[in-house]
Amino acid sequence: MFGWAITFLIVALVAALLGFTGVAGIAVEIAWILFVVGIVLFVVFLIMGRRRSPPL
Repeated sequence: MFGWAITFLIVALVAALLGFTGVAGIAVEIAWILFVVGIVLFVVFLIMGRRRSPPL
């Protein structure tokens, strides 16, 4: 998830340098959404992992 966010961020930076502000804005929004989803999933799986009981 974070890999895709970084990819879209790089695409946004390149598009902004080339003057494609619309594409850069959309790529930044997608990168931000993927980053937030990645953080939320990380926290959810972290909490789920702590609730697991040890095997008997």
